[in-house]
Amino acid sequence: DGEVHINELKNGNAEMFWNPTSEVRRQRLKRHIVLFEEQTDFESERLWQHVTSAINKGDQHKATQEKFVLEEEQRNAARERRENGTEWKPLLFQHDAATNEWRYKYEDLRPWDPLNDIAQFEKNGILQTMERHLSTRMSNHKTTCINNQITRHKRSAKDCRRRKTSDQPSNHSQNTESSCSTPESVQELSDDDGKYLGFESLCAQCGKEMNHLKEIHSAVLSLQRAQQDIHR
Repeated sequence: DGEVHINELKNGNAEMFWNPTSEVRRQRLKRHIVLFEEQTDFESERLWQHVTSAINKGDQHKATQEKFVLEEEQRNAARERRENGTEWKPLLFQHDAATNEWRYKYEDLRPWDPLNDIAQFEKNGILQTMERHLSTRMSNHKTTCINNQITRHKRSAKDCRRRKTSDQPSNHSQNTESSCSTPESVQELSDDDGKYLGFESLCAQCGKEMNHLKEIHSAVLSLQRAQQDIHR
């Protein structure tokens, strides 16, 4: 936040290395943080508040003392877990036995897609990416849901044909009417065909996902309008 100078010891000259001008400050990304009163006891800002306060006041002794208090509490908690045989299960990290390192469970290492990815955000400690288009997971689920219904429909048609064959009268008294109204052949169905057969209501999860996507789409449009106003 402040100016940084490089001091040349040989000749005593000072050179400006960094100057956070008002133009630099305007280009900063806005920092979004959880309100202090809404943070849990183990979130960093709340947990280390006394250490931070001492550092800001320049009281190194007090900062070291507060840091020791925190670390001692953590050691005591670990000791109690060992004595009680309680296993520590992190919510957001898992141990990698191959590298002997802790890794974030929800890390997304794929390259950023500027055409599809809108923003990355954190919710309940989980990093997520807001996308423009239907996610692959949603598309796969919808396809599976439709395929399951098609399979059930084909099975029903097959059972009907089997009943027609077994119930067929003798050659002397052929009955031209069928007791089953299900078509004898069912071709692969498109989405429109599914709607015609009453498949438009896929499942509760699909409906929930679609409503969620509509909300995201509405929010994206609002952001785009705001960006246009900023550019103007």
